[in-house]
Amino acid sequence: MTRFRAPDRAALLSDGAVLLAALRARPGFRTGEFGVAVDDEGLCALLTTWDGVGAYRRALSAPEVKIAGAPVWLHAVDEPGVYLAE
Repeated sequence: MTRFRAPDRAALLSDGAVLLAALRARPGFRTGEFGVAVDDEGLCALLTTWDGVGAYRRALSAPEVKIAGAPVWLHAVDEPGVYLAE
């Protein structure tokens, strides 16, 4: 899970939808959501589930994900990411 804060939440949600579509196209993607965080309406959150950390890292390295993610990652909150082990 990664959280984001941007001055224009509507634009961030739109850009987040583009990023999520790029992530969905990558091998190993299971599920994902991009929306308003429940604990703070000023935050958005990206939650994805992958076959494993390797699939996640390879997805982030894909050029189309880097391009789609650029306007989103810019607004990432500087805090530790969240990973769950199965």
